[in-house]
Amino acid sequence: MTGPGNKEADRTRIGHLLGPHGVQGGVKLFVLGDAAQVRALKRVYVEGRGWLRLTRTEALAPGVVLHLAGVSTREGAEALRGLNVWAADTELPAPEDGVYYYHELRGLTVTGADGVTLGEVVDVVDMGHQDLLLVRHAGGEAYLPLQAPYVDIRLNGRRRPLSVRLTDEAPEGLFDADEGDAGEEDHDGEG
Repeated sequence: MTGPGNKEADRTRIGHLLGPHGVQGGVKLFVLGDAAQVRALKRVYVEGRGWLRLTRTEALAPGVVLHLAGVSTREGAEALRGLNVWAADTELPAPEDGVYYYHELRGLTVTGADGVTLGEVVDVVDMGHQDLLLVRHAGGEAYLPLQAPYVDIRLNGRRRPLSVRLTDEAPEGLFDADEGDAGEEDHDGEG
């Protein structure tokens, strides 16, 4: 039986665990996004461990220290090092006006600057220095930089994401199906 927040598609990755903090089971979380939003959660999903209740959180710049139910020793916290952490989409606090969560971008239509539909956002990938939209299009899938000036996130009347539009500044060929075509490689080798 699955309820809200139980399917992988219904949760958003919020970071990964770095290792113990103190001797009573605290574990440091590297946060993707706003640490204050993580501190508002009541539970998190830990890779391979399932949903764990947060008994307490502490601010620790630039991340957060999590105190998880059932983890009360430094050794227990050490065993969590490197694991990814998610939050149920429905339990994330409302972001400020004009700010959005990655899960809100999944399923959005991607259009060109001319308004022609190009594809649909499948996922958002955090690459550290830059976030990428994974877009499914007629030729397969492609990564699209989620950064100005290439994309514009269109918002609805409630200031939530409605669609993704490429701007005139976006590089051409982002969704070409023939990228890396073997024929081009052969031509380069003939010269």
